[in-house]
Amino acid sequence: MSADSSFSSLLQVSLQNTLFDVLPILAVLAFFQVVVIRKKVPHFRQVFAGLVLVVLGLAVFIVGLEQCIFPIGSYMADQLTNISFLAKGNSQTITTLQSGTNFSPSLYAWTYAFAFLIGFSTTLAEPALIAVAIKAREISTGAISEWGLRITVALGVAIGVTLGTYRIVTGSSLYLYLAVGYGFLLLQTCFAPKSIIPLAYDSGGVTTSTVTVPVLAALGIGLATNVPGRSPILDGFGLIAFASLFPMIAVMAYAMISAWRVKMKENNPMSNNS
Repeated sequence: MSADSSFSSLLQVSLQNTLFDVLPILAVLAFFQVVVIRKKVPHFRQVFAGLVLVVLGLAVFIVGLEQCIFPIGSYMADQLTNISFLAKGNSQTITTLQSGTNFSPSLYAWTYAFAFLIGFSTTLAEPALIAVAIKAREISTGAISEWGLRITVALGVAIGVTLGTYRIVTGSSLYLYLAVGYGFLLLQTCFAPKSIIPLAYDSGGVTTSTVTVPVLAALGIGLATNVPGRSPILDGFGLIAFASLFPMIAVMAYAMISAWRVKMKENNPMSNNS
């Protein structure tokens, strides 16, 4: 089978599955519009054209994930955790890694760097975050910076993914990280500016969307598959939990620091006069 015919068959299957998945949503909307509201859909042609584009876009996106994003994530994880790459020709390190015991987590420094940068870059490109940042800027009349929010959330994801990668390498228990993280988040909630708390919690949800999730899932499973002594099913998942938690911590921390700086300026007459 040629590459073109293989791609066409994949796209056809993806279209069928996507349409099947979207049908329940259409059924709910149609029921409320026809039975409950009892009005015609305004601009029906435009709405129908948009629906067709959504189905096509989702189908093509899913094929793209399967053909590009998942393989790239797995390949990068495989290359960064390859024994020859980590050992740099050191026979003792190779023996230690092959045994899967007593190896230093610092050997995976490049893996942590990759996790940080891929977490940051994918979050900046996340459409859901862009939409929320634009709305936050509009509603706050510019008090909340669009790029400031996006960068803060991206840094939170980057730190979370890096810590999650470290957890996979060391084989630590996921619940310990999450218990401490959410405990700290609840403590922040008590002291953070009240106006930022809802946005901070929403920021944790928008990061786990179309761009970030496939990359992190592929990275986590790839790491757990290649790191000695790790199980893909037990250790490969969990990066997305870190990517949801740490943006909330980051946004609240940013708001708390900003509020503290404003308060310091108000209490310092010298800074007000200068």
